[in-house]
Amino acid sequence: MRQRAKLVAVTALIAVMSFTLEVAAEPPENPIAGDRISGAFFETRSPVVAQHGIAATAHPLASQIAIDILKKGGTAVDAAIAANAALGLMEPVANGLGGDLFAIIWDPKTKKLYGLNASGRSPRGMDLGDLKERLNGASEIPPVGVLPVSVPGAADGWFEMHKRFGKLPMSAILQPAISYAEDGFPVTEVIDYYWDMNMRRLEQVAALGMIDEFDNARATYLVDGHTPKEGEIFKNPDLAKTYRLLVQKGRHGFYKGRIAKTIDAYMKRIGGPLRYEDFASHTSDWVEPQSINYRGYDVWELPPNGQGIAALQMLKILEGFDMKAAGFMSAKSLHYQIEAKRLVFEDRARFYADPDFSKAPVEALLSEKYAKARAALINPDQARDEVGPGDPAAIADGDTTYLTVADKDGMMVSLIQSNFRGMGSGLIPDGLGFMLQNRGQLFALQSDHPNVYAPGKRPFHTIIPAFVTKDGKPWMSFGLMGGAMQPQGHTQIIVNMIDYGLNVQAAGDAARWRHDGSAQPTGAVRQGKGIVHLENNVPQDVRDQLTRMGHTLGASDGGFGGYQAILRDPKTGIYSAASEMRKDGAAIGY
Repeated sequence: MRQRAKLVAVTALIAVMSFTLEVAAEPPENPIAGDRISGAFFETRSPVVAQHGIAATAHPLASQIAIDILKKGGTAVDAAIAANAALGLMEPVANGLGGDLFAIIWDPKTKKLYGLNASGRSPRGMDLGDLKERLNGASEIPPVGVLPVSVPGAADGWFEMHKRFGKLPMSAILQPAISYAEDGFPVTEVIDYYWDMNMRRLEQVAALGMIDEFDNARATYLVDGHTPKEGEIFKNPDLAKTYRLLVQKGRHGFYKGRIAKTIDAYMKRIGGPLRYEDFASHTSDWVEPQSINYRGYDVWELPPNGQGIAALQMLKILEGFDMKAAGFMSAKSLHYQIEAKRLVFEDRARFYADPDFSKAPVEALLSEKYAKARAALINPDQARDEVGPGDPAAIADGDTTYLTVADKDGMMVSLIQSNFRGMGSGLIPDGLGFMLQNRGQLFALQSDHPNVYAPGKRPFHTIIPAFVTKDGKPWMSFGLMGGAMQPQGHTQIIVNMIDYGLNVQAAGDAARWRHDGSAQPTGAVRQGKGIVHLENNVPQDVRDQLTRMGHTLGASDGGFGGYQAILRDPKTGIYSAASEMRKDGAAIGY
């Protein structure tokens, strides 16, 4: 009886937490937006153009902090770290010091791209058998509580980047975030929305008894018993103390000092498996970015355990179709993109995992021959009934914030950082001011799956930074946050710019699609043809034609990601930046 009750609770928990967004407001019958005198009719603002430095983040104050750091002589890496620290405070609904980080950095000195994987690993003291025993027969790892928590990698990522590309001391870099944490800042509109929604949902699952301790989260993220509203001042003095400790003790203060010891004691108190030794043994990895050429542009992503190569696979397939002739936002264009996604996500579910445990056949997956074989499966007039993973071996004989910064010397940083689902696990270690991530929910439980849980293993990751070069020179640093939307969004941005000639802002303002229902790296199986969600401004005739092609359409539910980008003119070096109109952020330059 007890086990059955536990399974019912877990099922209810997953139903409540399975999607971190709510249905978007219905558009008015008659559009009431104003007219723009230039640019695409749907473009919400002009790209920000600047000569010396530029930043685009999901919060205007974080963007301003990045510019201030650049003006003080900091590098783009210094500015990116400063902005990320501020976002962990100001946008806790999406990221923070309890999460992981990935980055792609263009270094103008070496004229080379560098990739950083700063994701954390699972507890070394819990094996698959232990995990399954604690799950009491549940088929999935829950998104809250102690079981999905892995070692936070963000802090180590900051120090790794700073050691290699930084110039200013960490005291100067973290001081703006420390000041805002102590003195407070006004909460913005979209973050207010997500803050309230996430805390309500965490309260729901806490009431089910699925969060091992929730008082710390209430004490940290509520103001007089409620979530802070737009314009209300929020402070986080505990996070300020944590940032000061990083200034004083460096990365060892986090992984071998007081922070690691505090988390160890906290986990022991609430029955969690994460231990001091997991922190002490943590390392980040510098990795080689992977690329494909799409119509003369080299698009770069990081290799697994992330999902970046899914975007490259999609683009490689789409290169076999005349996307320009299909027409911008036409049913034909969307159909090709959706079908490419459906095929690629079956490979994503089958092959992507921690390369230290299972190496994905990346070279084969990105090969010309494999892309042509997969493209041949797409019927130009009808959605395919069945899709599955391909056999690259045969061909060759596996919630989030994004920011980007560029400096006067030409260094460009593409950085993404996340706690994963919602605000994270619901757990805030005593007195630290940040929530631990729930990234470990993305492990599979099947023993023969490449992404199966194992001690000291990195889970499959959704967060992916991206970069584009042309003729060996930097062209664009960009990203689009939002779980499985990310490779779909990356593909849409590239197609919008390269095939349809949209500028860096309009490419992100254009209406988006998202396909759900593919097989997952957790072992979840494909759900028929899945559902295609379209934003409200996709024309009705396009919707009707997609339905005739066999696609099942869903509502606009707000889950279309958040985009930032910086474009660099290869001749003049002038930067143009875009910020997501679906978020609170801003692009700022000088």
